[in-house]
Amino acid sequence: MENKVKNAGTAKLEVNGKKVDLPVYSGTHGPNVIDIRKLYAETDHFTLDPGFTSTGSCESQITFIDGDEGILLHRGYPIDQLAEKSNYIELCYLLLNGQLPNKTEYDAFWREIRQHTLLHTQQDRFFDGFRRDSHPMAMLTGAVGGMAAFYPGAMGNEDPEERRNSSIRLIAKLPTLAARCMKYNLGQRFIDPLNKFSYSENFINMCFSVTAEDYEINPVLARAMDRFFMLHADHEQNASTSTVRLVASSGAHPFAAIAAGVASLWGPSHGGANEAALRQLREIGSLDKVPEFVKMAKDKNSGIRLMGFGHRVYKNYDPRAKVMQKTCYEVLDALDLRDSPALKVAMELERIALQDDYFIEKKLYPNVDFYSGIILEAMGFPTKMFTVLFAVARTVGWVSQLNEMLEDPTQKIGRPRQIYTGAPMRDYVPINGR
Repeated sequence: MENKVKNAGTAKLEVNGKKVDLPVYSGTHGPNVIDIRKLYAETDHFTLDPGFTSTGSCESQITFIDGDEGILLHRGYPIDQLAEKSNYIELCYLLLNGQLPNKTEYDAFWREIRQHTLLHTQQDRFFDGFRRDSHPMAMLTGAVGGMAAFYPGAMGNEDPEERRNSSIRLIAKLPTLAARCMKYNLGQRFIDPLNKFSYSENFINMCFSVTAEDYEINPVLARAMDRFFMLHADHEQNASTSTVRLVASSGAHPFAAIAAGVASLWGPSHGGANEAALRQLREIGSLDKVPEFVKMAKDKNSGIRLMGFGHRVYKNYDPRAKVMQKTCYEVLDALDLRDSPALKVAMELERIALQDDYFIEKKLYPNVDFYSGIILEAMGFPTKMFTVLFAVARTVGWVSQLNEMLEDPTQKIGRPRQIYTGAPMRDYVPINGR
């Protein structure tokens, strides 16, 4: 990867009387960064930053977020424009290759993905080892990692063509694996992919069709699924993406790195946030209970946290939420579910949040998780499948970030430091004369 940072001056630091000059760099957008790579060597000190809230781990050209302005760009393109005018496959090409495809490139890319949607027949046997009530994310984590056994040539990451093949395979096969997780929970026969469908249509068909009858795919739901995938495709250096980069930095098999990303995504503070938001809407239950719930959410001592509002990165309206809100209404209209209790509660919470001084002051706007849970439930997905769908969408972001890291000559194996606060060095004294 070509280094594109620009010199933006020097930061001067004094530690114990020793003065150190640290380079300052600027990127295309966003705040400047102070390069501290030589700090430890020159001062015998390193930095402490729990959660890495003020630490940049890499240079990237894939995604940019301006949380204060509510901006999300993929390769320079605003997410709302992509979601409105493009589709998930085109976005995959953009993230992987750095530019939008022409028609010939798009057709070739889509044809290649369709050729890799099937799983090795032996891989279906993996599912027999799981309990029928296993959480789909547990199955997906194991199934993705297990794919490494079928493609040993990808180990080591040295071959660019093999890395590209791995990227295509992962994007193509994750929907198939995800649909099998759902079917296995339901006790239904697996449905193989049909390449006559679009990416999202194929996924919906594998999840909801049965062998006993024909299944007609609702185009509104297919478009909603495609938008969901697009809005979750990549989101800078979040927990799961950083996990994928860290695992891959050791030279691990790319399928193992993606499996680690799936595991990281599982948590309710990350990929499970939409599941938590929907669960909270159900707990509120009805419009008459909203005022009391909002009152408790404002009380720091209540222990109630309003799920689906605010974001660690966005200090403005999440740009993905605007697209997801529109999609939510389209889906509910298509399914005649506008009277859904969860939606009524959600709309009232949204109304309050956009008008109440408390929420405005704290910039607690509805985020993408607030609407996506309502959409997915309306489409018929079990709640525990929500994070699996997120993983399908995020796969292209993970592999794009993984490839970028491996092509960056400045990257090395990840090895964070720590400040040790345990017991001081002491002598071992044998017990009872041993």
